[in-house]
Amino acid sequence: MTVRDWRSGELTMLLLALVLAVAALTSVGFVADRLRLGLDRDARKMIGADLVIRADQPIEDRFAAQARGDGLRIATTAIFPSMVSAAQGADTSRLAALKAVSPGYPLRGEVRIATRPNGPDAAAASIPESGTVWVDPTLLDALHLHVGDSIKLGVRDFRVAAVITRELDRGFSFVNFSPRVMLNASDLGSTRLVGYGSRVVYRLLVAGADPAVAQFRDWAHAQVDGGKMRGVAIETIEEGQPQVRDTLTRARHFLTLVALLTALLAAVAIAMGAHRYMRRHLDGCAVMRCLGASRADLRAGFIIEFLLVGLGGSVLGVLVGYGGHAVLLSWLGQLIDVVLPQPTFRPVLEGLAAGLVLLLGFAVPPLLPLTQVPPARVLRRELGEAARVAWFAYAVGVALFAGLLILAAGEVKLGGIVAGGFAGGLVVFGGVSRGVLFALARTTRQARHARAFAGLGWRYALASLERRGLASALQITALGIGLMCLLLLAMTRNDLIDGWRKSTPPDAPNQFVIDIQPNQRDGVLALMKSRGFDDVQLAPMVRGRLIAIDGRKIDPDAYKDEETRRLVDREFNLSYSTALAPDNRVVSGTWFGADPKPQISLEQGMAKRLKVKVGDVLRFDVAGQAFDAPVTSIRMLDWGTFRVNFFAVLPPAAMTDFPATFITAFRLPPGDAGQATIDALIHAYPNLTVIDTGQIIAQMQRILNQVIGAVQFLFVFTLAAGVLVLYAALAGTRDERTREAALLRALGASQQQIRSVQVTEFVVVGGLAGLLAALGAQVIGWVLADRVFQFRLELSVWLPFAGLVAGIACATVGGWFGLRRVLRRPALQSLRDA
Repeated sequence: MTVRDWRSGELTMLLLALVLAVAALTSVGFVADRLRLGLDRDARKMIGADLVIRADQPIEDRFAAQARGDGLRIATTAIFPSMVSAAQGADTSRLAALKAVSPGYPLRGEVRIATRPNGPDAAAASIPESGTVWVDPTLLDALHLHVGDSIKLGVRDFRVAAVITRELDRGFSFVNFSPRVMLNASDLGSTRLVGYGSRVVYRLLVAGADPAVAQFRDWAHAQVDGGKMRGVAIETIEEGQPQVRDTLTRARHFLTLVALLTALLAAVAIAMGAHRYMRRHLDGCAVMRCLGASRADLRAGFIIEFLLVGLGGSVLGVLVGYGGHAVLLSWLGQLIDVVLPQPTFRPVLEGLAAGLVLLLGFAVPPLLPLTQVPPARVLRRELGEAARVAWFAYAVGVALFAGLLILAAGEVKLGGIVAGGFAGGLVVFGGVSRGVLFALARTTRQARHARAFAGLGWRYALASLERRGLASALQITALGIGLMCLLLLAMTRNDLIDGWRKSTPPDAPNQFVIDIQPNQRDGVLALMKSRGFDDVQLAPMVRGRLIAIDGRKIDPDAYKDEETRRLVDREFNLSYSTALAPDNRVVSGTWFGADPKPQISLEQGMAKRLKVKVGDVLRFDVAGQAFDAPVTSIRMLDWGTFRVNFFAVLPPAAMTDFPATFITAFRLPPGDAGQATIDALIHAYPNLTVIDTGQIIAQMQRILNQVIGAVQFLFVFTLAAGVLVLYAALAGTRDERTREAALLRALGASQQQIRSVQVTEFVVVGGLAGLLAALGAQVIGWVLADRVFQFRLELSVWLPFAGLVAGIACATVGGWFGLRRVLRRPALQSLRDA
């Protein structure tokens, strides 16, 4: 039976759908497995230690003393952004990520350096010698320097002794988008770069025997958690490099979403193909039953046949997936700058399990009724109560498939949303399509005035769809699920991803200058004015930590959202002004204006995260001094303008006693003239930090483009599975449509009338499926954007129209190509073939 079905092409679509699903799932599975193994292997190297204590203030000496007392090795790092320029000649300056390291760094792993760019590298034997630095090759290119030349950091010159080729504990934080400059920690003070308002991340690295590290970790957690030390965090080897993990996790989420949708489409294609397979084998099963075949014989025959197809398709899919994962790794090359170990057999087993669940869960249920009914009823093509067995088997298959999706996703949230959307789509689409078809058919029957040719086409088409109610609803549901997955991917590509990579407004500032001291304010304004920037405004900035809301001490662990916990655990940037910024709008409360009393205007998103409303009293700690102020207004900000904005703004009189630095933003024209302004500013004030947002956005763009390229590669699998679904959905009722068209021709209907009936059916089926698909895609897309990817997704009013048009086009074109030959053949021949 298997050989005969294969030769006749009955199993081709099932096998293709299975291979596509397993290939998509295992492609991502192999990548995820190798990343997991690589991160576990390199966890210590990626934090440079066995344990790290990180803080935004110098770490208290008692932590280092305790580590030494426990027999552990320690080292320290201090990382912050700063401007770097050539020591002699040209005054070109660039933003760099400075990293001051102490002897012994790194405690785990190694830093690899070379004596020239693109030259052979080797593991560094120690840290940079005093008076020297190691730099990224890109910084030398930007400053037009070579190894051996000197650069200026703050007020001191350093000789470039080597270029850095690999630094595993670098991470993906904001400051590390800039080229690295590594120097000896003993030289940091002489640069005079660290002062009030400096954004320095201090890290204490600890390494040693595992029992001693565990003992120190417990002690450190007791000090940090028990003492409620704010701005201090502990990183362990279990966490690895959190920024790296976050970046790779988000990339894996995108890839997994595409793979899951491919599997969904394959499941629908398999179910539709098996349903048609069942109807085409109905007569053969009846003959076998009449010749004495038992139910067990038929059931065993079908299960063995599909087990063979399932195993063969799964193995082929795993092989294709292994090749596909190599392509994915090449797209993600710069994100994964390590040699990954070979994968385990886990993705292979998951792929084989996925194939068997897909085929047995969605292909076998339609065949079970054939083994449950008497031969006479099979010959009459009446399945009766036995069809309930199929629905029960489908329910089991859907449940197993949902579990498979959650397992493949690697987390309950993403897999649950996709699986829930699939199950909900099946139920909602099926119920809505049955109800709509019934209502349309009844309405048309009652329209007695519709006597024209077009009216006949509509009445007959809707009556035919209603008569085949279950098959029509199944066809609409399958077509709707397929279109929904494709539309959802289109939204992911265009809204979720493109929304992140959206370019800045044409007039948005592209340069931020921070760390302007009060005594430098007038000089900076005068210099900028002399360069033609007359409208530059300096905004005051005060670093403060939120410590209480309405008298309740802030506990970061009380917030479920990880981003909120990080937000409240660090220092806020406070500002003061009497005028409301042009791109700010008060949405609750009243702007304080000239009122000098201590009060706060809070940004809307921050207020929502902290669950703060107008009237609540916030307590901030600034440089050891605490003050209370009520929230009198909530502001909505347009962050897309890239202008200077603050989460919290107070009246000037409330902040006069606190130390402040100043920040400004302006748009620099491209070219040498613009760079000359920055160079002059840094030459006059070496402590300033100029952040080129254009370069940062470009770096983020490059990283995101790698993920997009990988998603687009997997999208090929999804498109192929989508084509199979459309074909299977339209072919599912082809035999019935062919028989009906032949009967109409035999009864005297013209080609034009038959064409009208068929086109009407396609329009109704495609339009309803497309509309349901668009609505389902928007709902699932919004949930994914909000719950998984943390994007703001704007619901499109055009998507329902796009879905409607796409559904009608797919159904009409695909259906017409399948039925056009019926109009060209004699009715008797068509009836014989049917």
